[in-house]
Amino acid sequence: MAQKKPSAWRYLKHLWNSEDIRRKLLITLGLLALFRLAANVPAPGVDPAALKAFTASAASTGGNFLGFLDLLSGGTISRFSLLSMGVYPYITAQIIIQLLVPIIPALQRRMEDDPREGRKWMEKWTYYLAVPMAALSAIGQINIFNSLAGQQIVQFGFTGALIIPSLTTLFAMTAGTMFAIWLGELISEYGIRGQGLSLIIFAGIVARMPSNLASLLSDKTYGVYLLIATVVILLLTIFAIVYVQQGRRNVPVMYPGRRMGNRMSMPVKGTLPLMVNMAGMIPLIFASAILQFPVIIASYFARSETAFVKNAADWVQGNLGGNGSLYWILYFFMVVIFTFFYTTVLFDQQNYGENLKRVGAQIPGVNRGAPTQKYLKRVQSLITLPGALFLGLVAIMPFLLGLALKAFGITSTSSSAGLLLVSSSGLLIVVGVVRDTFMNIEAELKLHGYQDTLLVK
Repeated sequence: MAQKKPSAWRYLKHLWNSEDIRRKLLITLGLLALFRLAANVPAPGVDPAALKAFTASAASTGGNFLGFLDLLSGGTISRFSLLSMGVYPYITAQIIIQLLVPIIPALQRRMEDDPREGRKWMEKWTYYLAVPMAALSAIGQINIFNSLAGQQIVQFGFTGALIIPSLTTLFAMTAGTMFAIWLGELISEYGIRGQGLSLIIFAGIVARMPSNLASLLSDKTYGVYLLIATVVILLLTIFAIVYVQQGRRNVPVMYPGRRMGNRMSMPVKGTLPLMVNMAGMIPLIFASAILQFPVIIASYFARSETAFVKNAADWVQGNLGGNGSLYWILYFFMVVIFTFFYTTVLFDQQNYGENLKRVGAQIPGVNRGAPTQKYLKRVQSLITLPGALFLGLVAIMPFLLGLALKAFGITSTSSSAGLLLVSSSGLLIVVGVVRDTFMNIEAELKLHGYQDTLLVK
C-alpha cells in the first residue's frame, strides 16, 4: 500500500496532538504576544505630539535610516517605546565578542581548549556587554531623533534639572532591551528551541506588514498594479533567498575504515558540505551598524555654533542617513566585504584541517592538517563570492526598486515604502526564521515518531 503524501493538515494535526510540541508552541505565541504588548508602552519623557509629527515627516521623505532601526526593534521606533532598541544591542555585542576571539590569542586558546566552556564564556560576556551597548544606543537614538526632528522629542541632558529625567529615560530604555532579550531566552528555553531572538525580530517585521500593505494600496492610481508587482517580486525574492541559503559545495572526504577483528574495512567516502552563505544576516547587520556610527556622532554636532562643523554634521546625516545614493553604494560594498570577513572568522574557528586530521580523514590529493585547511579556505572563498554579491543586492534592493519606480514615473513615497511589504533585509530574516523554525519543529516531530516533512531538502 502506497504511503500517503504529507499534507499541511496532517502536519498541523501531528503538531497539535503532541502535548510537548503543543505546549512549546503555546508558550512561544504567548511570549511573542507579551513582547508586542510591551512594544506599545512609551518611554518616559517623550513628547507624543512632536514624535508623531517627526515620524510622519520621516515616512514622507523615505526614512530609510530610521526604517532599519525600526526593523530590528520590532517596529517600535515610530512609538519610541521602552523596547525601541529591541534586541539590536545584544546582536551587536554578540558580533563584537565573536570578532574578538580570533584577534586575542588568549580567547582563541580558551575556545580551542574547551569549546563548550568557551561558548558559555562568550554567552556570559555577551550579556555583560549588551548592557552598556543598550545604554549607548539609547543615547545615540535620542540624539538622532532630536537632531533630525529639529526639536526636543525627548527632554534629554546631563545638566541641571534634566539629569534625573534623562537617567530615568536611559535606565527605562536599557531595561526594555534587556526585557526583550529575556523574552527571547525564555522562548529558546521553554518554547521553540534556539529561536527566541530570531522570533522576536520576526514578530516585529510581520507586525509591520499590514500597515505597509495599506500604504501600498493607498495609491489610487497605481495601487492594483503595484500589488501585482509586489506579489511577483516577493515570490522571486523568496525563491532566490532559499536557493542561495541552501547552496552547498560538497567537498569529497575519505574517512578511515573501521577495525573488524584483525582486518580493517575499506575507507569510507563522505563529503564535507561548505555553505555558500555561511555568514547569514550578520554582514547586513554589521554594515548597517557601521554606517549608523557616523550619523550618531554627527547628531552631537548638528547644533554646533561653528558653521563648518554644523555643515559637516548636516552632510553626514543627509548622505549617510539612508536617503542618499552614497549610503546605498557604501552599504553594498560593506556588505560584500563583511561577508568575506565574517565568513573567514567563522571558518577559522571551525578548524576543519585539524579536526579531519584528528579523525584520520583526508581530502583526496591534499595533505592532512594545514594544507587541508588552506585548500578548504580557498574553496570557501570561491563559493562565498556569489553569496556576498547576493547579500549586497538584497541590501540595496529598496534603492533599486526606488529607481525602477522613478523610471516608470511613479514618485509616490507611499508606494515605494510598501512595495516589498517588508524591507529586503527583513524578508531575508523572515524566510530564514520560518525555515529554521520548521526544521526545529520537524526534528521534534521525528522524536515523536512522525517521519513526513513539508520542507524541500
